[in-house]
Amino acid sequence: MNLSIRYEKMEDGHFVYLSGEIDAYTAPQLRESLLPLAEQVDEDVTVDLSDVQYIDSTGLGIFIGVFKAMHAHKGRLMLVGMSERVERLFTITGLDEVITIEKKGEGLA
Repeated sequence: MNLSIRYEKMEDGHFVYLSGEIDAYTAPQLRESLLPLAEQVDEDVTVDLSDVQYIDSTGLGIFIGVFKAMHAHKGRLMLVGMSERVERLFTITGLDEVITIEKKGEGLA
């Protein structure tokens, strides 16, 4: 199982593109990539999950940890481009009520 991570520094924050699967095997790589961004003060991070086919509970835990770190540093986390399958995990767990998730077709505001 592989995870590809690509960054883009934008004027108003960071854009992170993920591709592959987020599970117990790839979660440490994701954590090491996102936490330094999350610990910057007043920073926005948008994570594009368009090319993520699978997320397990370990992966969800990473997003919770990143969200908490960003909140503590007055940053904002937004997840975009989720497939219906991945979005359903965030809905079932209630994370869609805590983390900003842009539904496909909504466009960035």
